[in-house]
Amino acid sequence: MATNKSWFQLIKELIEAILKGSHQQKHGRTWNQHVVPYEGDWAVRREGNKRITSKHRKQSTAIRKAKSIAKKHKADVIIHRTDGTIRDRVSFD
Repeated sequence: MATNKSWFQLIKELIEAILKGSHQQKHGRTWNQHVVPYEGDWAVRREGNKRITSKHRKQSTAIRKAKSIAKKHKADVIIHRTDGTIRDRVSFD
């Protein structure tokens, strides 16, 4: 049962993030940065991109990188937990 709830929560949070970010899009693209688990480490990935921007051993390092990019573009940083759910969102707009 906990697995179903976590998947439901993940889907709900992703939809909320997409809907919130959609008003910030210019020309159909957004600069929102996601900090996500990646191959046992952490990665920064621009929203909507399949490829990662950068890979880091520590989540804190990935967050710093994502914040640096988001500040330049007045975007958001969406920080994920190891299970993929969203734990925090920081806005720079």
